Amino acid sequence: MDLGALKPGGASPAARDLIKDGTSASFGKDVIEASREALVLVDFWAAWCGPCKQLTPIIEKVVTSYAGKVRLVKINTDEHPAIAGQLRIQSLPTVYAFRDGRPLDGFMGAQPESAVRAFIERLLGEDAEADIAGVLEAAEAALEAGDLQSAAEAFAAVLQEDQQNAQALAGLARCYLKSGDVDRAAQTLTLVPPDKQGSAPVQSARAALELARMADKSDNSAELEQRLAANPADHQTRFDLAVALAARGRKAEALEHLLDLVRRDRNWNDQAARKQLVQLFDAWGPKDEHTLEGRRRLSSILFS
Repeated sequence: MDLGALKPGGASPAARDLIKDGTSASFGKDVIEASREALVLVDFWAAWCGPCKQLTPIIEKVVTSYAGKVRLVKINTDEHPAIAGQLRIQSLPTVYAFRDGRPLDGFMGAQPESAVRAFIERLLGEDAEADIAGVLEAAEAALEAGDLQSAAEAFAAVLQEDQQNAQALAGLARCYLKSGDVDRAAQTLTLVPPDKQGSAPVQSARAALELARMADKSDNSAELEQRLAANPADHQTRFDLAVALAARGRKAEALEHLLDLVRRDRNWNDQAARKQLVQLFDAWGPKDEHTLEGRRRLSSILFS
């Protein structure tokens, strides 16, 4: 259907729901309440205003094309001056955009279709970013609480909107890791775009993946403990033991051995112990108690 060919009064029922003539009395329902569900544009106009007559069909066409994501309320300022007075409207036409019950932005004067569409796209983009940020925050909280199903569903929902979202891909990979599916975690991380490989969430997920892969190897921690007891100055054995312990979730013990190694010889093997600690902090996450304690104690050693 050619939306531009629709004549006044000939709009479909769906279009009439999206475009309304507002009044001072209906403003609360048609704009304030409705803006909690969709972006609402309010077009302040008057019958004597030439530019208003140019803008109205353009803005109606653009709003209709968004199929419900945007609504339009037209207010004749001669018949309903109260709202225009409250918003200090001084020239016509003036268009305000409302979201979550409050005005976001606006413009004055007749605008071409491209400008009106760009105005709406920018505001919808800001809404989408805010929505995604909220979903990601909830997903991270669920993951931290151990609710893998809810976390995975939330991360997947973000990826439906943004297939290359690095935080969502990293979060989904961590869900797989916590469920024991190392292969799917690795496959998920291959989907991260090259320019986002260095982001903190991806680095953290990769560190966790490496730790999970270590756990798949045979457990030789008992043998390493015996060798270290026989020779406490054997740095390589202490390092290998710390890695083996970390791979099996024995965080406190791994932390102690690596910190002790840094304390004994921080430059051993090109600062391998410090680098391993940083990788473990990434794998455990910034809120983990062992990460917090480890970073504090590492700083104390390095800057003492």
